[in-house]
Amino acid sequence: MSLPAMRSHGLILLAIVLALYCCSTTGHNGEQPLSKIAIRKTTLATTVAARIRASPLVLGLQGQTSEWVTVKFSHPNPSNDDWVGVFSPANFSATTCEKENFREYEPLLCTAPIKYQYANYKNDDYNKTGRGSLKLQLINQRADFSFVLFSGGISNPKLVAVSNTISFANPKAPVYPRLAQGKSWNEMAVTWTSGYSTEEAVPFVEWGELGGPQIRSAAGTLTFSRAHMCDSPARTVGWRDPGFIHTSFLKDLWPNLLYTYKLGHRLYNGSYIWSQSYTFRASPYPGQDSLQRVVIFGDMGKAEADGSNEYNNYQPGSLNTTYQLIKDLKNIDIVFHIGDLSYANGYLSQWDQFTAQVEPIASTVPYMVGSGNHERDWPGTGSFYANMDSGGECGVLAETMFYVPAENRQKFWYKTDFGMFRFCIVDTEHDWRPGTEQYKFIEHCLSTADREKQPWLIFLAHRVLGYSSGEFYGIEGTFQEPMGRDSLQELWQKYKVDIALYGHVHNYERTCPIYQSTCVREAAHHYTGPFEATTHVVVGGGGSSLAKFTPLRTRWSYYQDYDFGFVKLTAFNQSTLLLEYKKSRDGLVYDYFTITRDYRDILDCAVDSCSKTSMSS
Repeated sequence: MSLPAMRSHGLILLAIVLALYCCSTTGHNGEQPLSKIAIRKTTLATTVAARIRASPLVLGLQGQTSEWVTVKFSHPNPSNDDWVGVFSPANFSATTCEKENFREYEPLLCTAPIKYQYANYKNDDYNKTGRGSLKLQLINQRADFSFVLFSGGISNPKLVAVSNTISFANPKAPVYPRLAQGKSWNEMAVTWTSGYSTEEAVPFVEWGELGGPQIRSAAGTLTFSRAHMCDSPARTVGWRDPGFIHTSFLKDLWPNLLYTYKLGHRLYNGSYIWSQSYTFRASPYPGQDSLQRVVIFGDMGKAEADGSNEYNNYQPGSLNTTYQLIKDLKNIDIVFHIGDLSYANGYLSQWDQFTAQVEPIASTVPYMVGSGNHERDWPGTGSFYANMDSGGECGVLAETMFYVPAENRQKFWYKTDFGMFRFCIVDTEHDWRPGTEQYKFIEHCLSTADREKQPWLIFLAHRVLGYSSGEFYGIEGTFQEPMGRDSLQELWQKYKVDIALYGHVHNYERTCPIYQSTCVREAAHHYTGPFEATTHVVVGGGGSSLAKFTPLRTRWSYYQDYDFGFVKLTAFNQSTLLLEYKKSRDGLVYDYFTITRDYRDILDCAVDSCSKTSMSS
């Protein structure tokens, strides 16, 4: 690059980076790392002696959606504070954004790096030689990329050099399919992302029984604009064009059969764009007595295989959880991620990276999601909690990027039947108390389960509506989300909910079978006979920074683990259910219990679970 061109490119970039601001979104022992970059303080320090270059120039020539690139750089005055930012699109927008909340600084422009890494990462001699290289993983995100060398650290950045531009061969290609149960048991929804609008191409899925004839099903297309975001950073520096999100419904599936599918776009010139081929197994018929395996966790987030620091020490367990699920995928039938999905917190590029991370799982088995505070919460937007945890997304990203079989995706509660299971998924970011629409849904979901055909009744929520020894709940003295179980415990008991599972608190904890804060039965590894009370399990250690337990040990808390992990439920038949807690680091079982019973045991009465009877005959 010539010196005038470098200066011109550098001045454009400087105008952009001067506009970035700090948005301090906090989580359990973690802070959005992009908010730590004081990019608004950036000054121009370009020099002809500094260089940065990326290769290869074209990615995905064989249809890959992820590629490793090499970034080489040199600096005449190196230091440990030098770092490289990755920007996409490469030619940043200079559109001015208005200040939208008290966390921002002026002037404001609309861009942000998608990740960063320190220049001395795996370059031990960088301080001496001023030369280094990084291996960075890029995914297809519908735009090109450039790399910027900064000095001065993240608190006082100085722009030193700007790289060449690189791009995927087809940035618009269909990518990252996400399966989900449809509204009926024999329907599978396929959602994916592309750069093709409906004015350019017709989206569809080509699918059929493995080895059999293939048919095509049309897809609907959604997108959203900056105006849909509720506030900054999602509306300002975190904004990135989301492309187009397509969903197709594959209907009238035969239970348990293997199907193959691929994503397609028919361009209006008559040509076709295809994804790779994928396979999935259709869901079992409701009540089918067969082996069925379910994975449940919350609060996973995303992380980077290249070690880049955009989430340094924020979601350290995320990749381990993902890798363990991929490793055991042949023994998993459906996954529930119960809230706090990507932790993008208003930096929209992170949603693409999250869907890319879970793609090996979500493209193969239904990946059912719940809504958490980091998806939905923002003041004045109808969320039950008036905090700023979504970074201005206010639910739009989660509701659009993932399909759930809800009547209204803005109200993220729904039920789904899977073989011998009935799952009731609650949206804790909306009011669940008596008299609300959601409370009516909860009771209807629980009361309509056919316990003869579907003996295993499971309640799922993001925030802990049951019991938790999380430190912040202990400080409050509630050991639950305020007002959480007050109105729900009678429903759990009345309808004999076997297990209630939650995220939000980033650890693992299991209670005894408990009702009204009292152990109805001592905790154990094996339960037999009639239902007595619901067992509550916190499984929020999917990957985001861990949350401490309160030092107060209650009688109902049986097992606690301060580590990353997930739960696996295995229904062997209509009489035996196994819950296992596995750590993400090794996939081994660290806690478990079984429930063994007959249908008559479900019919039997427990405390407050049966209607009054008459003595007359």
